[in-house]
Amino acid sequence: MSKRVLPQTGFLSAASAELKAMLNALATEVSLAPQEVLFQQGDTGDAFYAVQSGQLEVSVLSQDGRRLVLAMVWPGGLFGEIALFDPGVRTATLTAVAPSKVLRVRNADVLAEIRKAPDLAVDMILLAGQRMRAMNQQYSEQVFLPLPARLARKVLMLTTEQGDPDRPLKLSQSQLAEFVGATREAVSKTLSEWRKLGVVEVSRGGLAIADRPALEALAEPDRI
Repeated sequence: MSKRVLPQTGFLSAASAELKAMLNALATEVSLAPQEVLFQQGDTGDAFYAVQSGQLEVSVLSQDGRRLVLAMVWPGGLFGEIALFDPGVRTATLTAVAPSKVLRVRNADVLAEIRKAPDLAVDMILLAGQRMRAMNQQYSEQVFLPLPARLARKVLMLTTEQGDPDRPLKLSQSQLAEFVGATREAVSKTLSEWRKLGVVEVSRGGLAIADRPALEALAEPDRI
């Protein structure tokens, strides 16, 4: 049996040793097959998760039924933290892209432990606030930024989150289009322009960043 240790990154990077120890003790492992859904948008949330291995996709359905991919979660990634405080409706669907293992920490178990040590609640609230600010920024970018800036920011974020920024990003142009709320044709045109400028290298299997400073400049159009 693999050792149940939550990642020390993202949401948990600033957590106290006491909080980390409590969450580790409560974690249980869940295995997922490719395309298996961990939970659906609209389900009742009762736990938060950390990815041990594999890759999961975060997606939502708009009111008109259009599917939008918000993020990919790699090993070390955390999601579903709000369920630790409010087991309400899930706002997104999590689907395994590859064989995956995640650690699950249930809301009811955490609340039972916090009743024994109320000081831990302050630490958890601060960490949840950080996550909420990051999500608000993501939604604002989706609404207000032009496509090239949205795409540049998403590619930079995804290559960083996968652990090796120089490793090619193995996503199709259709998947990237879902990430940024655009058509595949619009994303393909943008990537073609960047390839001609030497910013990215595009292949059938995905893309790689050839000039990260140039892509960072494209992600901040107001600074160009």
